Amino acid sequence: MTVPTGLTSGTWSFDPAHSEVGFSVRHAGISKVRGSFKDVDASLAVGSSLEDSAITVTIMTTSFTSGDENRDGHVKGADFFDVEQFPEMTFVSTSHAGSGESYSITGDLTIRGITHSVVLDAEFNGVAVDPFGTTRAGVTASTTISRKEFGLTWNAALEAGGVLVGDKVTISIEAEFVAPVPAAV
Repeated sequence: MTVPTGLTSGTWSFDPAHSEVGFSVRHAGISKVRGSFKDVDASLAVGSSLEDSAITVTIMTTSFTSGDENRDGHVKGADFFDVEQFPEMTFVSTSHAGSGESYSITGDLTIRGITHSVVLDAEFNGVAVDPFGTTRAGVTASTTISRKEFGLTWNAALEAGGVLVGDKVTISIEAEFVAPVPAAV
């Protein structure tokens, strides 16, 4: 399979200023809480085909933020991410499929030292040259995981039944990558 139109071969670098990795999870069965990670690094290695291409992502768990200091402290603690013992989460793609704008990216997601294969539903948003002459590519992707499968099992029972934190977590990604700079001749 061919790579999306406009992606040139080489390693595209992640642009954290124009990207976001976040998630949402059901809270008390009645609403969703959202959080994001501020320290993310990724690379997009584009080969001659999709099969020859790869995406790698490293997320520093200490960079989690939800806008609430108490919740952030709890989520960074041993009940959830345990950032002291597990300072990183990673994703390494293992296969890619699709064409045009719609793609599936399968890869190994590791959280708390536990790795499972996940499939990201991805939309290739195209390639553009910004006003400063930099070539950029955009991708939107998402997946839903079971937090329990990754050892994130803490919960509290609710008086009316149910639990405080849902099991299904939706991960959402908006990513921009910058094209490799051609070698000087």
